[in-house]
Amino acid sequence: MKDAELVLTGGTIYAGPAESPIANGVVVIRDGKIAAVGGEDSFRAPGGAEILDCTGLTLVAGFWNSHVHFFERKWADAVNIPGAELAAQLRAMLTRFGFTSVFDTGSLWENTRRIRDRIESGEIAGPRIRSTGEVLMGPGWLPPETILKALGFMHVPPLEVSDAAGALAASRKVLDSGTDGLKLFAASPSQPSAILPGEAIRAAAAEAHRRNKPAFVHPTSRDGLLAALAGGVDIVAHTTPQSGPWDEAVLAAMRQAKVAVIPTLKLWKYLLRHDRISLADSLTQTAVGQLRAWLASGGEILFGTDVGGMDEYDPSDEYALMAEAGMTFRQILASLTTAPSERFAESGIRGRIAPGLAADLVALNRDPSRDVRAFADVRYAIRGGSLIYEASRQKH
Repeated sequence: MKDAELVLTGGTIYAGPAESPIANGVVVIRDGKIAAVGGEDSFRAPGGAEILDCTGLTLVAGFWNSHVHFFERKWADAVNIPGAELAAQLRAMLTRFGFTSVFDTGSLWENTRRIRDRIESGEIAGPRIRSTGEVLMGPGWLPPETILKALGFMHVPPLEVSDAAGALAASRKVLDSGTDGLKLFAASPSQPSAILPGEAIRAAAAEAHRRNKPAFVHPTSRDGLLAALAGGVDIVAHTTPQSGPWDEAVLAAMRQAKVAVIPTLKLWKYLLRHDRISLADSLTQTAVGQLRAWLASGGEILFGTDVGGMDEYDPSDEYALMAEAGMTFRQILASLTTAPSERFAESGIRGRIAPGLAADLVALNRDPSRDVRAFADVRYAIRGGSLIYEASRQKH
C-alpha cells in the first residue's frame, strides 16, 4: 500500500447495493483508483497518505444522473464562462448532490462538449459528461423559440425527421460528431398528437446500436412508447402519466424490449406547478403507479431527474417518490450506481467500491437505509480520486 494518495477512514461503507455494510470502514485510493477497502481493523492507513475522516458518514459509489440537460441559458457560450462561475453552476446542479457521472439527453452538442472539455482538462471540477447532443423529432414539434426563451432555455435546433432515410442521415450526423448516444421523440410533445413513423425509429436505433451506443426515447404517450419499443430503443427517458396506468400489454412489450426506465417522477408536479394541486398530485401518483408496476415486473430502473429541463435541482423528492413506488434503499442505490454502469458498459470501471475500480465515491451525512432522502445530503463527492465537492468548504 505504498504511495497512497487519499484514505477515507471511519465511515460506514456500502460497497455495492447487494453487500452488507462495513462499519468503521477504510477506503484507500491511489492513482485515481480504489486500492483497498475493508474494516478499520483489517489494515492500517498507509504512512504519508492524506486522511479524510469520514466518521459518522456513509460511503457509497459515485452517483449517475442518467437524465440531465445543458440547455438552460446559463450554459450558453460555455467556452467563455469564467471558470469559477462555470464550476459553481456545475456544483449547484450536480456535484453537490453526489453526481460524478451524468448523461445529457439533449442539448447543443458543441456547447456541451466545451463544458466537458473544460472539466476533463482539469480546469474546473465537475462530473463525467456523456451526451446525446441534439434530439431527433418530427417536423414542427419543437415549441416556438419565444416560448423556449421565456422558459429560460437556449434555442437548440432539433434534427427533424419524417422517414427512415431522414432518421438514418440525422443519426449519422449526430453520432459522427462524437456524441455518446442519441435521443429521439417518439411522439409530439403537444397536441394534436403525432407519432414518429416506426421505420424512422428503427433506423435511428439501429444506427446507434451499430456503433454500440444507446438510443434514448422521450415517449410522451402510450402510443409513442409502444412505437419506440417496437423500434428497438434502449432507454425510456420518462414515465408517461398522461396515458394512464401501464397495463400488462405495455409492461410485456417493455420487458421484451429489455429497456431501462428513467422515471423522472418529480418532473410531473414541476411541469404542473401553475395548475391546480389536485391535477399535479393525480398525475404524479399515476407516474408512481407506473414505476410500481415496472418494478413489480422486474424491470430495470436508472436514476434521472431531467435537471436542466427543470430548475429545481434537489433530488430529495425524487428519492422519496421512488420509495413510495416501492423501491428499497438498495434498489435506489442500484439505480444510481450499478444499473447505469452496467447499461453504459462501465461495470468493470465504476459503480461499486471495490479494488481496481475508479475512485468515484460519495460520502453522505446520513444513512439512506434509514431515510432515502439522505441520498441528497452529501458531505463529499470524489471523482477519480479527486475531491470535486465538499459541503463544509466548497472548492472550485
